[in-house]
Amino acid sequence: MLIFLIGLMGAGKTTLGRQLAQELSYPFVDLDDYIVQRENRSIAALFEQEGQERFRQIEHDALKAVADEFEKAVISTGGGAPCFHNNMALINEKGTSIFLDVSVEELVHRLRQSDLSVRPLLAGRSEAELKAFIAETLESRRQYYELADYKLETSVCSVEAITALLNN
Repeated sequence: MLIFLIGLMGAGKTTLGRQLAQELSYPFVDLDDYIVQRENRSIAALFEQEGQERFRQIEHDALKAVADEFEKAVISTGGGAPCFHNNMALINEKGTSIFLDVSVEELVHRLRQSDLSVRPLLAGRSEAELKAFIAETLESRRQYYELADYKLETSVCSVEAITALLNN
């Protein structure tokens, strides 16, 4: 079984994904890391050199490749991956999708604790700009995220909660 974790950056897709993969004895694939290895460039460099439109095509191709390569895996997608090139349909066709729904306030808090320079869409933003961007981005992407098979809200995002969902 392929398990896709989706949600905005900072939602915990990578952290929970690693833990879930270990719990299930599945391989873990971070789609952004997969792209970096395939392209030999950072996500920031891809955005800068290729532009967002080309990056989204590279991301779509990588998503298809991962879905074809693995029979079972926990896959952490980039925050925008479900929103382009009909990727949500591909995700739901190939596996089980789980939307990690985290509040804007919690996302801002988590992201402020990280290195924003590695996130091309966030680098250089003030806290107010970051909060406005996160709120706007979450609102625009929610329509795609809501197509997931399951939704876990911030208060229940845990490996135990995910395994309980998958076992029902």
